[in-house]
Amino acid sequence: MEFHKKLQKLRADEGLTQEELAVKLFVSRTAISKWESGRGYPSIDSLKAIAKHFHITIDELIGTEEIVTLAEQDKKESVKKQTALLCGILDFLTVLLLFLPVFGHVGSGSAASVSLFTLAISRWLWIVFVITLGLTVLNGLFTVAFSSLDKPDWIKHRLVTGMALSILGTALFVLARQPYAGFFCLCILLIKGFLLLKSK
Repeated sequence: MEFHKKLQKLRADEGLTQEELAVKLFVSRTAISKWESGRGYPSIDSLKAIAKHFHITIDELIGTEEIVTLAEQDKKESVKKQTALLCGILDFLTVLLLFLPVFGHVGSGSAASVSLFTLAISRWLWIVFVITLGLTVLNGLFTVAFSSLDKPDWIKHRLVTGMALSILGTALFVLARQPYAGFFCLCILLIKGFLLLKSK
């Protein structure tokens, strides 16, 4: 008998609703529904919790082929979470552009490298730079803080937002003739793109 049918039977034998089982296992009712309909498998931790709740072994709960499928699925999820974490860290690293002297400044006939805070440019352009960097850093913080959660759609949204902000930052700095800051953003963008392609 396949896992989803076993889970349905075990739950029905105990007279539990999907909602009640979800509460006992500390998962959502949607997760129970997904598992019972055969649209996915629980994580290793959830599988242990199910086996413990019903007083059976994991071997009794899931077949050998299903264990291989579960292990592959778990590995993919782990890689996606690690990728999200690394991309979040890279987004957060753009905070360095606020402090590093990577912006070109021409004053009194000589050129110098200065930080964003001492860069003499138009006020609106400075505000656009700071807002773009601030949003990128905040996106990175949220991605790092919540990368361990089991919310694939939320993580995907953070990754897409991070890529869009990296593209925006790169284009903005290049168009504003700030090549070092543009190169910094481009490097982050390329690393994130490589990580995302590798995780697929």
